[in-house]
Amino acid sequence: MPVVTPAPAVVAAPLTLSRAGDLSHPDRDVRVGQRVRVARGVYADTDAYRALPPWSRYLARVHAVALAWPDSVFTLESAAALLGLPVFGEPRDVHVLVRSPAKARALHGIRVHTSTVMPHVVSDGPLTFVSAGDTTVDICRTRHPAVGLAVACAALRADPSLSVDDLVARSAERPSGRGRRAAEWAFARATATPESTLEATSLAVIEWLGFPPPELQQWFGAAGEANDRVDFWWPRVRVAGEADGEVKYSGALGDARAALRARNARDARLMARGVSATAHWGWSDLLAPAQLRAILRAAGVTQTGPEHSEPLRTLPAALRSATPRPLPPRASQR
Repeated sequence: MPVVTPAPAVVAAPLTLSRAGDLSHPDRDVRVGQRVRVARGVYADTDAYRALPPWSRYLARVHAVALAWPDSVFTLESAAALLGLPVFGEPRDVHVLVRSPAKARALHGIRVHTSTVMPHVVSDGPLTFVSAGDTTVDICRTRHPAVGLAVACAALRADPSLSVDDLVARSAERPSGRGRRAAEWAFARATATPESTLEATSLAVIEWLGFPPPELQQWFGAAGEANDRVDFWWPRVRVAGEADGEVKYSGALGDARAALRARNARDARLMARGVSATAHWGWSDLLAPAQLRAILRAAGVTQTGPEHSEPLRTLPAALRSATPRPLPPRASQR
């Protein structure tokens, strides 16, 4: 095992987890539905656990495995969850890493991975996991390119010491060439600028649909006026794009009608400042890429390249139940 170094604080468990020894009758509590077994010998309140969104439920499972097996080294989505990087839906397995020649295996929701060359491992108290840089490389090599790009953007945003060149170098050091080209595709497009997982993922889909790459986080407004910033900007056709996410107008974050009125007023201000149209889309439009194609075409963005059918075909399965949570703030802004 490589030297373990300290890490920034990880994301805490989203609810209280209890070991069997701390409970009077854990098996009875499970039978009557009061508690749910999250990992072997680790329990949580049933109602609280079921109320969590999928990605938070997954984070709870990672913390439960850490309680049950304190020597675990977490990797892939499990490390990403602890680091606050994007996790899409609720992955089936908690991922842990051991050095070869141990055998890779899956048991009770835990998948054990092996490696002849162990990556950089960091520690936060009782938790040990693969570093943000190596986790990003692993996900970019093994997961859908859109997922890899979202994680790479988040990692760059969260850690100013991490660079694209660093990710490229880490990937080149891997003894296997498997997934290297997919990772290089994500690294070539990764940027710390997107402010949400939806924005970062949209960059991939926009490219695969054949639209030109937009400028990111463009400001509009004269001196002394209220300024408006848009997520995407195509200057040649003067079209703005906003990756809103459906939850923004669902009422879950407040008055949905007020949010929609504010959006319409903002669109009007942008039009007065020379924006010809503002396109809005959410996760459902990425799950059905033809919808995003229609939205951008209707706003006046023209396709300048061919569509890439294979990543678009496999995209919905990769993004199903995707989390719309924001990416971490820039570390320099904390």
